[in-house]
Amino acid sequence: MIVRLTGAFLRALLIALAIATPSLLLPDVGSDTAQVVMLVALVAGAYTFMEYYSQYPSILEFRFAPPVNRLRYFTMFAMVLMLTVHFADTALDTPLAIVLMKLAGIMAHAVDFPFSPVRLVVLALPADTTPETIAMVREAAGIAYVMALLGLVVFGVLVRIYGWPVRYGAFNVWINLPLFDPTGGGDVLARLKRDSIVNVTLGFLLPFLLPACVKLGGAVVDLSLVSNPHTLIWVMTIWAFVPVNLVIRGVALARVADIIEDMRRRSYAQARSDDGMQPV
Repeated sequence: MIVRLTGAFLRALLIALAIATPSLLLPDVGSDTAQVVMLVALVAGAYTFMEYYSQYPSILEFRFAPPVNRLRYFTMFAMVLMLTVHFADTALDTPLAIVLMKLAGIMAHAVDFPFSPVRLVVLALPADTTPETIAMVREAAGIAYVMALLGLVVFGVLVRIYGWPVRYGAFNVWINLPLFDPTGGGDVLARLKRDSIVNVTLGFLLPFLLPACVKLGGAVVDLSLVSNPHTLIWVMTIWAFVPVNLVIRGVALARVADIIEDMRRRSYAQARSDDGMQPV
């Protein structure tokens, strides 16, 4: 129980730290904004603590199949940290911050090419947007998108080279997929493969579709808010993290489906072998 309590507390602290990072490092953050952020951080930390302290799963997926959730967290935290350091500018006058700023600038320009998601984000801005805001949005989108791609690469290495999740122990569908009902109708294997395809497809298309939706709903969405670095950080983090999270979930479901299919194949082969050994 002590180990579970300590682990839940540390995870809650890390979640709260990730949410509070922009308010802690960015200059000129209003007191009202800081109070709201701290409230959100406390709520998120409390939920994380209850989720991991509970002995049985409730909502969080792949809780007992590390390091998927750790990779999700560090991908999101890397986006927030890199964007915060980039926009903090001279407020963080340290050698590490300077290195991170230069690295963020390289990332921002690496994926800004025609028809890329970053270019579509820039094109979704209103025509009267100032050049300074356009540059901010382009840099933020590039940084967030590169960090999302790096998260996908790391997860691909875990799956293909390190054999996740088999290498990390037995995989229990019920405790790792609490929202997936095996008795919900239809073959479990077919449903897992279908959900995998849907998640991967949505994850791939969302970076392209979200800017188009924002452009179409420009009369409803106030895009002038992205001129605020604090708001821009979270908008770009959500824009990049939600798709990468869907792709990770889709690949993980496909991997689980492959494991179940392999187990079925072995069971059928064993059953046929046992039938052949029975005396006539």
